[in-house]
Amino acid sequence: MKFALEVRFGDGPHTEFAERLSGLIVDAGGEIADDDTWPEMVLSVGGDGTMLAAVRRGLAWDVPVLGFNLGTLGFLARAEPHQAKEVVERLINGDYEVEERQTVAATVDGASATGVNDVVVEKVDFTRLISIEVTIDGNPFITYRADGLIVATPTGSTAYSLSARGPLVDPRVEALVMTPVASHSLFDRAMVLPADSVISFRITRDRSVRVNVDKTDLGVLTEGKTVEIRKGERPAKFVILDAQNFPGLLKAKFGLG
Repeated sequence: MKFALEVRFGDGPHTEFAERLSGLIVDAGGEIADDDTWPEMVLSVGGDGTMLAAVRRGLAWDVPVLGFNLGTLGFLARAEPHQAKEVVERLINGDYEVEERQTVAATVDGASATGVNDVVVEKVDFTRLISIEVTIDGNPFITYRADGLIVATPTGSTAYSLSARGPLVDPRVEALVMTPVASHSLFDRAMVLPADSVISFRITRDRSVRVNVDKTDLGVLTEGKTVEIRKGERPAKFVILDAQNFPGLLKAKFGLG
């Protein structure tokens, strides 16, 4: 079995663990894919930021991803470093399941990007509010005056959307969660929309905004420009070693009860 590694290089512990992980893979009969080889799985070494980079590679190759959590909460990275030998053996032996997660895509001026967490539209000038006109499925909704707007997947509901007071949504649910950031509008609540919704944001004041998908820059919008957001064409694939329900995961990650 061939594995590609996504590692946060420059950090000693991450690099050391990646080297140990590579050795365990080879000892168990697996291979580390080089740049010219199509892998069968991507392994992430780091926190959720590294995992997002691994997911981008997994989407491009249409292969599953598993993360070893060397970060803090690690909602996406589900294996711990001390489990490395056992996990590698299970992967080589096919002792795992693959779970598909909904993705979200954004298009700006013909350029598109897909992510597993969220699309974020935020002000460039931190001293000034932006004005965003929202259209949902071709129907005008409202115009937000805010620091930004987030459209998250259920997977991404535990990320930036959560810190902006958005709801937590079980990843088994398909939906798009639209959450304003520091809204100065009368209506400042998050909305959970059907996954097949098409959401458009148009900038209505002369204040530029930046669009990013899973923290990757997609471009800057100026007045009159639009970003279109919808469900991604393909799901992301995550390796599941041991089934855990969403409430149980929240309890474990947040130390609840």
